[in-house]
Amino acid sequence: MTDYRRYQLSLLERLWALSIGCLFCAVLTWLMYRQVLVAMCVAPAGLLYPKQHAKLLCKKRLDKLRLQFKEALHALSALLAAGRSVDNAFLTLEDDLVMLIGQMNSDMMKELQIIANRLRLGDPLEVSLLDFAQRSGLEEVRNFSEVIAICKRAGGDLVEVVRNTSQFISEKLDVELEVSVMIANKKFESRIMMAMPFAFVGILGFMAADYMQPLYTGIGVVLLTLCIFCLLGCCWWMLRIMDIRL
Repeated sequence: MTDYRRYQLSLLERLWALSIGCLFCAVLTWLMYRQVLVAMCVAPAGLLYPKQHAKLLCKKRLDKLRLQFKEALHALSALLAAGRSVDNAFLTLEDDLVMLIGQMNSDMMKELQIIANRLRLGDPLEVSLLDFAQRSGLEEVRNFSEVIAICKRAGGDLVEVVRNTSQFISEKLDVELEVSVMIANKKFESRIMMAMPFAFVGILGFMAADYMQPLYTGIGVVLLTLCIFCLLGCCWWMLRIMDIRL
């Protein structure tokens, strides 16, 4: 079964990430220092990019899985409101969810198939959900599975508890989506701000080479290097600020 906390790059994805990473480091270094040898020495830093690329793809997959889980909760609430039991609702949830997301081969559909098959084999629902929560690392799935486990162990109106929990988690996910939409423009602006200093220096290097020449010799190289590290620190800081989690 899939561990959603890790993303294994395919050979093509890894080669693409290596090429992009090394090329980006080489071109950026050449724009700053105008020395091919320095650019070639810095280019191997791009070998670190596949790891970051895998993290990015993993985050995108988890975000997509989180949204599909929200749709599954909406469908589950509708089934429970129609009078179905929790276990029976999960057995038929797959058919209802495919009409909402329209993707039979999506990760959420595969997980629902696994849960339904384990229910038919006699496994408790909470065990399947806890396993899914552990592999996905999603807080919403973990909270939902824990509620079902506690409710079955302690007793109570399981259908009403699951319905209320589904509504609460769905509202939380809706708020996260609204926040992400609100800061999308700010993220785009921050990327432009991060790129502008490098683009400015590169353009000046082409249009006013004599003016920029002191930066490529002697103390100018030291000052340029210090400025680049300061800019990279600011870029890291902006990325951290924009990483808002509820």
